[in-house]
Amino acid sequence: MSRSIRPDAVLIQAVIAGALSFAHLHDLAEAAGQSGWKAWAYPISVDLLLVAAWRRLRTARRDRSAWTWFVIALTASLGANIATAGLLDLGAVPSWLRILVAGWPALAFLGGTLLVHTPATPATPAQPVDDTPPAPEVDMRRTDEPDPAPAVPELAPAPQQPAPVAPAVPAALLDHARKLTEAHRASTGTPMPADVLSARLGLPAPTTAAIVAQLQLA
Repeated sequence: MSRSIRPDAVLIQAVIAGALSFAHLHDLAEAAGQSGWKAWAYPISVDLLLVAAWRRLRTARRDRSAWTWFVIALTASLGANIATAGLLDLGAVPSWLRILVAGWPALAFLGGTLLVHTPATPATPAQPVDDTPPAPEVDMRRTDEPDPAPAVPELAPAPQQPAPVAPAVPAALLDHARKLTEAHRASTGTPMPADVLSARLGLPAPTTAAIVAQLQLA
C-alpha cells in the first residue's frame, strides 16, 4: 500500500527558497563569464559545501573548520542573492567579482576535502556528579572501653656514687700539722682555720681536710 503524500508547508518553503537561491547563483556566475554548464555547476557547489559543513556541525559543535566553511558557503550564497537584487549591474561585473567566481571551484574543493577527510573531535561528555555524601567511618571498638594508656618507658635507676675515700696521711705529716695547730691555738686562743693550715702545709684542700678530721678524732 502506497503511503499518501501530504503537502508540508515547511518543505514547500524550502524548495522555493532553494530554487530562488539556485537561480541567483546561476545568474551571477553567468554574468561573471561562466557560461553553459559551468554556470549551473556553481549553485550546486555552493549548496553542497553549505550542507556538508552543516552536517559536520551536527556531530561536532566546536569544530572550527566546519564553522569556517559554513560561514564561507553561507556568505557566497547570501552575497549572490543580494548582488542580483539590483545592487549590481550584471551587464558590467567588476573584475574582483570575476576573480572570486573563477577561484570558487578551487576553494570549494579544498573545503569539501577537509570536511570529509578531517576526523571529527566530538565533545567530551560531562562526567556525572555523585551527590551522595561518603559514608562515615564506623569505629568497631566499644565506646565504653577506655583507650589503652600509653606505655611509659621505665627509667633506669641512677648509679650510686661511691663514697669519697679520704687520702692517707703519713704519721710524720700528721705530727707536723698537730704542732702547727697547737702553736696557733696557744698564740691566738682560737683553732687554726683549714685554709690557713692548707697554706702553711702547701697541700691541697682534700688532704688538709683529712688531716683536720684526724686531728679532731685524736
